[in-house]
Amino acid sequence: MKRFALPLFALIAMAPLAAQSDQPGFVVEETGRGFWRLQDAVKAIGPREGTITIAPGTYQDCAIQTEGAITYRAARPGTVIFDTMTCEDKGALVLRGLAARVEGIIFQNMKVPDGNGSGIRLETGNLDVTNSIFRNSEQGILTAHDPQSEIRVTDSTFSGLGGCPSGGCTHSIYLGDNARLTVARCRFERGTGGHYVKTRAVRNDITDNSFDDTQGRTTNYMIDLSNGSIGVIAPRSRTFSMKAAPASNFSSCRLAAIRASRSLGSTASRIAARSSSLASRMPSCHSSSGVSTKSTPRSLIAATRSVLVFLSNSSDDLAVSSATNMSLLVTGLVSAGCAKTAPAA
Repeated sequence: MKRFALPLFALIAMAPLAAQSDQPGFVVEETGRGFWRLQDAVKAIGPREGTITIAPGTYQDCAIQTEGAITYRAARPGTVIFDTMTCEDKGALVLRGLAARVEGIIFQNMKVPDGNGSGIRLETGNLDVTNSIFRNSEQGILTAHDPQSEIRVTDSTFSGLGGCPSGGCTHSIYLGDNARLTVARCRFERGTGGHYVKTRAVRNDITDNSFDDTQGRTTNYMIDLSNGSIGVIAPRSRTFSMKAAPASNFSSCRLAAIRASRSLGSTASRIAARSSSLASRMPSCHSSSGVSTKSTPRSLIAATRSVLVFLSNSSDDLAVSSATNMSLLVTGLVSAGCAKTAPAA
């Protein structure tokens, strides 16, 4: 069989756009094999567990994981950038395997025709993201509905994300009906629309994070628990613990929330207080260690939303733009007997 040699420029074109190197950018740690394309490294791991170490560089490349448990690790955190390119018009990493972990990677400039361009699109399985950056894209992390999935995001930054270009909004983190979301020690800033965190997960633990909307543009809420939740929203010093107001004092709690919010004089983002017409359907509920409904009947969901948790369909928009202002709002609610604080775990 006659063999044809490919010209050098063709070989270069076959590799992802990156800082050029004479070594493959993607190495499967378990075997030591190197690959020029991320998808080839993912296929080499297949249904097994494996780690792909990624050399420093800016890559216009993407991958779809359909099986196995894979760690995507930057050889040096902060030196690996996935820029612009998405798979299936979804994200740089499209994940529907057993599990994935992402360490030290930057995702930027993700845009797709349907407006949901993401650094990571999780469709099934668990996801663990740490020490990473998501910036200047339509969304940072977007998940599909998988009631078994658990998502953990730590020590990461979300900047310049989100939007509401045609009615529907995108967000920095947007979870579907998943089992659990944990967000810890992350920074959210420069929002360009939508929410910083929007989640329909059953349990949400959002702790020790920074929400800085001073340079935000058309940002909506810091956190939107769309289906209600059990879990914790906590700064470093204390945990916010909410209880539903019984019919006798729900109106006074609502007014206290409005007064506390208006005293802050900020309109960068909003907290919504639900109408007092819901009060007759709100059983009292209370948690000593975080925002909690203990179960998910609609009455308890409404109770959780009513004072502190963030919601869009309300006639009373309460302005809060920073963690400091959030603390001031909670102080006002505590003094009115509508909230309780407890030491953070």
